[in-house]
Amino acid sequence: MTAVAADERVASGSALGRVLKRPEVGALVAAVAVFVFFAVATDTFATASGASTWLRSASTIGIMAVAVALLMIGGEFDLSAGAMTGFTGLAVGVMTTQWGLNIWAAMLVSLVLALAVGFLNGLLVMRTGLPSFIVTLGTFFVLQGIDLAAVKAIIGQVAIQGMANVPFYSQPHSVFGSAATVAGGRVYASVFWWILVTAVATWVLLKTRVGNWIFAVGGAQTSARQVGVPVARTKIGLFMTSAGAGWLVGMLLLFTTSTVQSNTGVGQEFIYIICAVVGGCLLTGGYGSAVGAALGALIYGMVNQGIVYAGWDNNWLKAFLGVMLLGAVLLNEAVRRRAERSR
Repeated sequence: MTAVAADERVASGSALGRVLKRPEVGALVAAVAVFVFFAVATDTFATASGASTWLRSASTIGIMAVAVALLMIGGEFDLSAGAMTGFTGLAVGVMTTQWGLNIWAAMLVSLVLALAVGFLNGLLVMRTGLPSFIVTLGTFFVLQGIDLAAVKAIIGQVAIQGMANVPFYSQPHSVFGSAATVAGGRVYASVFWWILVTAVATWVLLKTRVGNWIFAVGGAQTSARQVGVPVARTKIGLFMTSAGAGWLVGMLLLFTTSTVQSNTGVGQEFIYIICAVVGGCLLTGGYGSAVGAALGALIYGMVNQGIVYAGWDNNWLKAFLGVMLLGAVLLNEAVRRRAERSR
């Protein structure tokens, strides 16, 4: 009787093996370790008031990290993501405080501008074949120049103030800038937006056809195109998603503080990438998760505030980020190879 070879596609593995293949596992372990360390090392970190501070810091970074993670899984980068957060907030501030535009209309115009920039980034990358690193670096400098020179030419300074005096300001403030008191600590609206964005991104990646397209264009773009995946449409959509997330973070920052400066977000683009990589995204594309990127942002937020609570020199944060990035790259590569060998 002839033996029938087992089909590798239906091979069963241990539950532990399946868990260890998940890209976000390393970030989860690191997040728990960081939390325990600072909870033991400081008296304030694990309290409700302490947690509200590092959750607020992690939330805005986390929203952008999730969007950047989707783009990285799709095989691209967006170095204009940081400047976009300041650009969108400044646009709303100028249109309302200087030109008298209705605040909701100004927010809509700002969103359209952000999506247009994202569309242009994606279109240039797909039409020219240039690396997205170069294209979005150019966009970064353009946005930074507009944030500085254009805003200064219009209002005579590089910061928008007086937003709280704009008519109907309280309406968007309740959506983007409010906070609820929980167990003695304040939980800002940005935390709920962070959870929502992470949940939606995870659902898209794991449960929809678009998610399959994102993994396909990042892992093997030529093969994806040959089997009918709309490569250009998928990647342009990812750039627009990153820009849209920049708008959301811009609104959260604007309505939480009632002010925005021309340098808002500048320099944060590499933080988003680091959080995505720590969360399991490969720099080569085709692998990663939204939950992992959110956990990477949580680690950043905890370390950023934990160093302050511990009374250390906050410049150590940069060293920690470097070590975290290198460690994550090595771990992610090892996990990817293990997953490929077990197929």
